[in-house]
Amino acid sequence: MDSRDIFSIDSTAAFNEAALALFEAQYRQVPLYRDFCQRLDRVPPHVRTLADIPFLPIQFFKSHKVLYQDRKPETVFLSSGTTGTEPSRHYVSDLALYRRSFTVGFHREYGAPENYSILALLPSYSERPGSSLIFMVEDLIRRSGHPESGFISGEAEELARRIQAADAGPRPVLLIGVSFALLDLARQAPMQLTNTLVMETGGMKGRRKEWVREALHAELGKGFGVDRIHSEYGMTELLSQAYSKGSGSFRTPPWMQVLMRDTEDPLAYQDFGRTGGINVIDLANRYSCAFIATQDLGKAHADGSFEVLGRFDHSDIRGCNLMAL
Repeated sequence: MDSRDIFSIDSTAAFNEAALALFEAQYRQVPLYRDFCQRLDRVPPHVRTLADIPFLPIQFFKSHKVLYQDRKPETVFLSSGTTGTEPSRHYVSDLALYRRSFTVGFHREYGAPENYSILALLPSYSERPGSSLIFMVEDLIRRSGHPESGFISGEAEELARRIQAADAGPRPVLLIGVSFALLDLARQAPMQLTNTLVMETGGMKGRRKEWVREALHAELGKGFGVDRIHSEYGMTELLSQAYSKGSGSFRTPPWMQVLMRDTEDPLAYQDFGRTGGINVIDLANRYSCAFIATQDLGKAHADGSFEVLGRFDHSDIRGCNLMAL
């Protein structure tokens, strides 16, 4: 399937066919992934279902170049990580595909960016280059086209004044930010917003102790005076995003799917409603690896949604000797 056709996927059968075809292509074209599959003895033509496909541990993006052998990168996205850790590097050879993925994905869930004034509170990302999140938000702000839209920074009172001024305007506001920055603002300058959608992008980035989602959202809702906190689930190693509109359940676009692997056996899968490691199929990752074993824990549901419950502790990751190259 051509990379442009993934955005027309409209059935489980079409997704499965595209995923299996992309697995074969990436097995041929990505040397690291081919070696990984061979060590697990999961190679074409014996891979016939999604459950047969090997998922590359996300840690390999820290130490290897995961890219088609005949492609050159247009850019390299870097993870923020924490102090002293090696960042992930995602070599992206088709930025137009990334733009299409996040634009269509956003439009499916929230409509056109032009409908919003978009305010971005993303200090941990804006302080450094190479952020896929900053790339996405910059593009959404540009598409918004409103003079109120933009990245915001400064003291809490100044930020609150700007947000409240936009909230009083004629169009809805999207306030998107990292969890720790939103939390600090909500505590230091509580406000009562009536026309603003608040979206957290997750993580404290080493700045604060991690919170469980329910407690974080309750605190943010209280501080901003809103009933629901929305969430975005994305990462440097992916080119698509899932969104939650406040229930804690994320929904993926049709070209992205989540499976839950067994926490004890990385090649086995959990039933709906049981906690497991989150494996992501992202067909927009056409030229790197579309099959990623993340370090997140979650639950999948029969309606296609999923929850994010936390992260693996390094000591709890099983099968590392099997996964190491």
